[in-house]
Amino acid sequence: MTAPQDPGSGEGPDAGPGDSAGGGRLRRSLGFRDLVVYGLLFIAPMAPVGVFGTLDARSHGAVALVYLVATVAMACTAFSYAEMVRVAPQAGSVFTYARKGLGAGAGLTAGWMAMLDYLLIPAVAYLFAGIAMNALVPEVSRWAWTALAVVVTTLLNLWGVRAAARVGFAVLTVEVAVLLVFLVAAVTVLVRDGARRDWLSPLTGDGSLGFSLGAVLAAVSVAVLSYLGFDAIAAFAEEVTGGSERVARALLFCLALTGVLFVAQTYLAALLEPLSAAELAADPAKQGSAFYDTVDAAVGDWLHDLVALSKAVGAAFAALAGQAAAGRLLFAMAREQRLPRALARTSRGGVPRAALLSAAAVTLVAAVWAARRDDGLDHLVSVVDIGALTAFLLLHASVVGWFVVRRAGGAPRWWRHLAVPVAGAGVTVAVIVAASGTAQLVGGAWLAVGLAVLLVQRRRSGRDGSVGAGR
Repeated sequence: MTAPQDPGSGEGPDAGPGDSAGGGRLRRSLGFRDLVVYGLLFIAPMAPVGVFGTLDARSHGAVALVYLVATVAMACTAFSYAEMVRVAPQAGSVFTYARKGLGAGAGLTAGWMAMLDYLLIPAVAYLFAGIAMNALVPEVSRWAWTALAVVVTTLLNLWGVRAAARVGFAVLTVEVAVLLVFLVAAVTVLVRDGARRDWLSPLTGDGSLGFSLGAVLAAVSVAVLSYLGFDAIAAFAEEVTGGSERVARALLFCLALTGVLFVAQTYLAALLEPLSAAELAADPAKQGSAFYDTVDAAVGDWLHDLVALSKAVGAAFAALAGQAAAGRLLFAMAREQRLPRALARTSRGGVPRAALLSAAAVTLVAAVWAARRDDGLDHLVSVVDIGALTAFLLLHASVVGWFVVRRAGGAPRWWRHLAVPVAGAGVTVAVIVAASGTAQLVGGAWLAVGLAVLLVQRRRSGRDGSVGAGR
């Protein structure tokens, strides 16, 4: 059934790109594989490497169970995205969905909060790449490596979404190959030497601390952050061939695949971990390098270096996907006159160059600033997630608003349009509450600025009667 036209936006769910005032056109050139590539690049197949030790200690050793639960929890968000992308198959992601389900004000708020995430997560990824490359080639400073990564990936994005997807697919293939090497090496060691912990401990907890449901749920609140980025797939809805159903399937497939990869690698790493969960909990300094230390002890330095190099290159291309998604968000908000209209222009090839260059400029400044400071990474990491989580809340509310309150999609399916969004919102609220005080403070300040922008735009709309600005 085709949903009725949204009176609040002036567009039906099947409106083509560029239908709204001031809009440019994006070119449809992406297939299902390309969407999955962008999602996996942004998440990174070995995302748990950096937080493995922390989660192992927090969960009392049940780290694989943590990722299993986190995958199920994030599935609620994936389902909400899949529902709304069918309603509004356009660039802009949560900005567009919140406008449809909740109104123009909520749309601006969702887009504004997502902007914080989409602009700063690439900066973190660029910094990771710079730090890793500086460790391999210390003669070149990490800020220079960081800036180089920004320039290279920006050029690829300006080349075109299809070309960037092809290069990204090659990089992703290497990342997956490295992960498979680890999995095979780990299984070989386990068959030859046996496990250091009980075979079920990654699911039931390490005997040194015992199973604790509270500890597992506390760790899940951190683990869900490993999945941030799969939602970037929705930002390419106007550039995919085959319609919104293909985007919805790519979202769900990407989440399911990363869940399997995350559970598999953490399960094997936990069995090979030379320290108990209690020992890791007692020595936080060892948690950050726990995965690498496990690889060194069980397999050898060669795999450590291979994983490190893969993470360095993978981080840069995770930033590529994030930068591309940020550009589409800025483009969509500008097309609806929520940002300067110049950002809604596209090239003849359908590339939103102005929006991409603006996103690249912000991430370049943030990443290089952080790279030149010893505490720069801590500052960036502490705030990047709060924007996405707030946008997720509005996403779930949009599903309820569109299908249950407005009943714009016909009779609601209560489990899909109420139970799943409410469950997803509950997980999101729990993660926001567990976030650091700095993250909550920065997120609150960014939200306050966004609400001020909304107030100014509404006053201007009422004064000059601008339809576009008031939508």
